[in-house]
Amino acid sequence: MDQYIEFISNHYLLSLALIVVLYLLLQELIESSFNKFEGLSPMLAVAKMNNTDSIIVDVRDPHEYIKGHIENSLNLPLNKFSETVNKIEQYKKQTVIIVCQTGTRSIAACKTLTKENFENVYNITGGMQSWEDSKLPIKNTSKNKD
Repeated sequence: MDQYIEFISNHYLLSLALIVVLYLLLQELIESSFNKFEGLSPMLAVAKMNNTDSIIVDVRDPHEYIKGHIENSLNLPLNKFSETVNKIEQYKKQTVIIVCQTGTRSIAACKTLTKENFENVYNITGGMQSWEDSKLPIKNTSKNKD
């Protein structure tokens, strides 16, 4: 036990970093266990799209959406998401797949949808970046689709 105390006192920054990393890992583990939505890889998302009646919601800003998006996706930017969620109200019982650029913004949208009692909410892990890395098709458009 004395060796541990000596190590901690001699390497306090390293010990502090270990404590912070452990805290962040535990926080992520606990938070993900309470989420009512699931993460999907792009390939699993394609399978889910093909096998269920689903809608894809892209929460990126319009200028990002125009550069390339999943075919037939609906653009509801995250900064206006809570105001525009009523546009997909009729899909509460269907599969709703959320995507953003890297998979981080879409988590907030997933949480909003689960609070609004959407039943089957999924997040594409890695977002459009992962979608493109998987060589899946994207559609470019010159105007925003609502």
